[in-house]
Amino acid sequence: MLERVARVSEAVAAEPGRTAKIALLAACLRELGPQDGPAAVALLSGESRRMRIGVGYAALREPPSPAGSASLGVTETEDLLAGIAAVRGRGAQAGRRHLLDELFGRATPAEQRLLQGVLVGELRQGALDGVMAEAVAKAAGVPAAAVRRALMFRGSARAVAQAALSGGAAALDAFGLEVGRPVRPMLASSAPGVAEALAKVSPAALEWKLDGIRVQVHRDGDAVAVFTRGLDDITARVPELVEAARALPVRSAVLDGEAIALGPDGRPRPFQVTAARTASRQDPRRLRAEVPLHPYFFDLLHRDGTDLVDEPADRRWAALAEVVDPAQQVPRIVTAGPSEAAAFLDDALAHGHEGVVVKDPAAPYAAGRRGAGWIKVKPHHTLDLVVLAAEWGSGRRRGLLSNLHLGARSGGEEGLPAWVMLGKTFKGLTDELLAWQTRELLARETGRGAYEVRVRPELVVEVAFDGLQRSPRYPAGLALRFARVVRYREDKTAAEADTVATVRSLAADGV
Repeated sequence: MLERVARVSEAVAAEPGRTAKIALLAACLRELGPQDGPAAVALLSGESRRMRIGVGYAALREPPSPAGSASLGVTETEDLLAGIAAVRGRGAQAGRRHLLDELFGRATPAEQRLLQGVLVGELRQGALDGVMAEAVAKAAGVPAAAVRRALMFRGSARAVAQAALSGGAAALDAFGLEVGRPVRPMLASSAPGVAEALAKVSPAALEWKLDGIRVQVHRDGDAVAVFTRGLDDITARVPELVEAARALPVRSAVLDGEAIALGPDGRPRPFQVTAARTASRQDPRRLRAEVPLHPYFFDLLHRDGTDLVDEPADRRWAALAEVVDPAQQVPRIVTAGPSEAAAFLDDALAHGHEGVVVKDPAAPYAAGRRGAGWIKVKPHHTLDLVVLAAEWGSGRRRGLLSNLHLGARSGGEEGLPAWVMLGKTFKGLTDELLAWQTRELLARETGRGAYEVRVRPELVVEVAFDGLQRSPRYPAGLALRFARVVRYREDKTAAEADTVATVRSLAADGV
């Protein structure tokens, strides 16, 4: 029953320990078995968000009254969500809303909370790939490494859970790299500087970290497919990447890289320009003429029938250099010297890029995982902003004010309110800080809505962020990218917070 999954989700959210989370999930999956276990994995891991049911966040704010008893099955619920997503044509939005109301009307309070979290991507109970892979392995009695490797190749936690729970280790061994099916991309951990990264990996390869869209390009003969980091197929939207793949002197290949929009001077255009281009379903030929994309490849996972994922990185790079033109390769050096590495970082920044990725030349391609094999280094920027409101948390943060609405002073700029919102964040908050800010914000409450508490603009918080992007949602037309809390500035008053003029200046400098 879905009620069982909902209760387990809440228990996992309340449990801080990784081992305990895994045990709770594994017990649930064993109980559900191969019939309902895979659907539970899809719901709890967040994979079901890819359904994109086409119902906005506002539609979930006031669901129908919950059912008094549980009646929904787990796989049944997954099928119902898929049915909602499949509604198309005239009146589709009203039709989807009707079906969603029917689903929520059959759900108990716990099930409604689960469904809301699933559909808006805010379960926040820690049952992501790493924990879920361990739980599936424990439930199926198979090695965790076998589950992780199957996930690397198949990309779907649901499919891997189905194989593990029904066929065990032998079923997992059947998964391998398939040209045309996306592999989960290898991810990078972080370091504050190149010296710290070299302390972990030396000698190391350093590559420019581009502010583009991660792409995985598959070629099998003349057939080419291009996938995003989230494994979405965008082939039809990026004809220049298709042409670049077909021009390679290979029969088959799987490449990892970035697509980025460059200006006439060769410098990267704002991330939002690249993102909008790759997301648009309009005429790709017209968009290509207006915003051409340049491919930069940095890894080769397969070449002419030979899988390279288990090969050391330096061998993969050598193979890449044999088939990809230097103009389409990410700049790279190999060094053990901090000064040379720092100079390479400075050069990347001077060219308008985010920073560098420090890579272990001996590391295999660990798809879907963060580790010491890749370490990103990118200088961050900070602003002192004022908290304008905060949203109630969920899961472990239930009962606490978590997601902060961040604003800058207008500085008297005409046409703007006194406080100008730039974005939201719930990242960087410790349990102690959550408790403190909840007390302080409630003491400054001026009103509240269904999900947020509005406060007097008094508390100043130092916020780190990776960049700025244009946004029609906010009054200044700018929004923070990947904002996270550094600390509260109790030594500053709201009158000392940064202004919109400061933010515009950073944007003009390419931040």
